[in-house]
Amino acid sequence: MKISFFGATEGVTGSNYLVETNGVKFLVDCGLFQGDREERLKNWEKLPYDPSEIDFIVVTHSHIDHIGRLPYLAKMGFSGKVYSTEPTHEFAKIFLEDTTHLLKNEAENLGQEPLFENEDVLKATALFETTGYHQKVSAGEVEIEFLDAGHILGSAIVKLTIEGKTVIFSGDLGNPPVPLLRDTEFIDSADAVIMESTYGDRLHHPADQRKIELEKFIEEAAARKGTVLMPSFAMERTQEVLYELSELFASGKLDPIPVYLDSPLAIKATEIYEKFPEYYDREATDLVKKHVDFFGFKELKFTETSQESMGLDRDMTSKVIIAGSGMSNGGRIVHHEKVYLPIPSTMLLIVGFQVNGTLGRRLIEGVEKVKIDGKEVFVKAQIESIDSYSAHADQAKLVEWVVKVTSGGRKIILTHGEQKAKEVLAGKIREAANLEPIIPKSGEVIEI
Repeated sequence: MKISFFGATEGVTGSNYLVETNGVKFLVDCGLFQGDREERLKNWEKLPYDPSEIDFIVVTHSHIDHIGRLPYLAKMGFSGKVYSTEPTHEFAKIFLEDTTHLLKNEAENLGQEPLFENEDVLKATALFETTGYHQKVSAGEVEIEFLDAGHILGSAIVKLTIEGKTVIFSGDLGNPPVPLLRDTEFIDSADAVIMESTYGDRLHHPADQRKIELEKFIEEAAARKGTVLMPSFAMERTQEVLYELSELFASGKLDPIPVYLDSPLAIKATEIYEKFPEYYDREATDLVKKHVDFFGFKELKFTETSQESMGLDRDMTSKVIIAGSGMSNGGRIVHHEKVYLPIPSTMLLIVGFQVNGTLGRRLIEGVEKVKIDGKEVFVKAQIESIDSYSAHADQAKLVEWVVKVTSGGRKIILTHGEQKAKEVLAGKIREAANLEPIIPKSGEVIEI
């Protein structure tokens, strides 16, 4: 069999792998490229394969850099099955619909035609066939099994059995322990492991510091009567933060302060979370059994309409605003940033990975002024980050995960990371497991 690498090679986004074996062609993931203009333009490049010839697709999870081009594939003739977990399918429906609107603006800015329309989203999401963890599915001669990646709700490590060989696609590996989710599962044997390396050159702060830092930063901003802006991804990060805020308020560690979830998409995602308690970890499951509503604490308010959102920018009292997008590259958060970044009492609290070229990345790097909607905005706000909220495993956890693979061919292939992250992680794996990881280039083909 051979695997062609068509995304997440020279960067973090655009996950897309073509597997060919015994006349069968299938994809693992087909996501959008995100980041600067050069990266985003890749979404409009001609695909290196004919979508109508793809037999099926296996999806690791519902982040747009893993599923964002599925509607385009359907538009271009793909009509096979898309295998995923049930939460991934549910999230895909709302995220791909939202992405359609964002891509229309993106296309206009880049001088391109829209990549796909709503009808293509409906066509793509109708192709999904869902299954749970540890339930083996046969797609012709290929056996598919999903294991819990612990990254977001429904995220999966993909285990493929092909030609008597085991091939693992890590998808995005989680950063346990985290609220709501079970820990990432380990693999003990594989002939090839295609794994992410997002934080391959970094270590997160200890997870038990996460809630302490959240409490501290909100208290600091409240003490100076400032507003906390939190750019957050609609799924996982938002729900984790809400879970821990509910605990902080319930325990009295935080004085009451209004918390606004200012994202219709995040509100829809939270409703999906409530549909799948069977995917929660033991602690969250026990709370559900006790009828604790960690997505409905009294300080939390949902702002669904644009009028309600704009009202937050006229209200200068102390509050927390959680809004998308998570990298400040669109959505309601940028409108709040335009108003609040020049105010010294504001705190911008980053709780997720910021891709090169995004506004969030520039802000966390300490720029003194930015352009938002063509307007120059001076940055006087306090910029902080809590990297232990990352949904990705750090260097130590990535190494721990891969060294558990102790048998089989053990060919380790690193993707989904910036070049430095991959190179540093390769060195650590070399030291820990006496293996020589491969770092493929875009379009490279590797025989397994």
